Amino acid sequence: MTTLARPLDRPVFGMVLMLGFCVAAPLSDALSKLAAGDFPVLQIVAIRFAVQAATLVPLVQLTGRSWRMSRLGWQLTVARTILQIAGIWMMVTGLTYLPLADAIAIAFVMPFIVLLAGHFLLGEVVGPRRMIACAAGFCGTLMVMQPSFAAVGWAVLYPLGVAFIFAAFMLVTRRIAGEADPIAMQGASGVMALLALAVAYGATPNEGAMAWAPMGADIGLLLAMGLLGTCGHLLMTWSLRYAPASTLAPMQYLEIPVATTYCFFLFADWPNGLALAGIGVTVATGLYILWRERVAQ
Repeated sequence: MTTLARPLDRPVFGMVLMLGFCVAAPLSDALSKLAAGDFPVLQIVAIRFAVQAATLVPLVQLTGRSWRMSRLGWQLTVARTILQIAGIWMMVTGLTYLPLADAIAIAFVMPFIVLLAGHFLLGEVVGPRRMIACAAGFCGTLMVMQPSFAAVGWAVLYPLGVAFIFAAFMLVTRRIAGEADPIAMQGASGVMALLALAVAYGATPNEGAMAWAPMGADIGLLLAMGLLGTCGHLLMTWSLRYAPASTLAPMQYLEIPVATTYCFFLFADWPNGLALAGIGVTVATGLYILWRERVAQ
């Protein structure tokens, strides 16, 4: 069986990169929610990947980066692309039904899934302190979320599906991160995704979620969404080159206070006292994990 090489871990640097992801990704989701009122899901997802391919493929060529990967590396890149398409599609669809903060909070069972999967499937070391911190962050998530599944109904399945899909996405990314150049891998994923979406578009009726609407003055919004999503996932991919998925999982809880802030400014939605307490818990757990990694180094 072919194995993929991994660089020497630099967990603190990896966590700084993941912090950049936590800032960029929720903003891209917020712009997706703004666009979802006027554009079909296929169009939003396709533009997201078109910007990724148009930005990163020329960058690979201009900087002389290599597309070279092993056969296993390309197979994992295909699997990773399929997971990314499914995850983004489900998140955009979920945002048509749910507030941004609620959707991200529900999806935040993902870091806990990654933590356990990284330990049991990849053999990554997860100490009791990190496990407790991740559990505390999850409790903070529940405080922010204040779930009422009876009110949300079946739409809650979309962010839950995102959680499991992106847990697998992160583990696959970690598996390939040591071999593939992050920019080349993201560029290749953008091209693969566009080809897959073109096939899906050609094989289905041009209606509903598979339709295509004129963009007009909203082109700037859609391009910004794609660029932020591209930068966010690139930062996340880069972070997994330097730190285990189980180390980065608690850091992702910082997406929640960031998303809550975006909710206030873009949708005039602000959490109550219990939710604010939950935000404090999630921020504290992320800072605690960062401090523990610096002590360990």
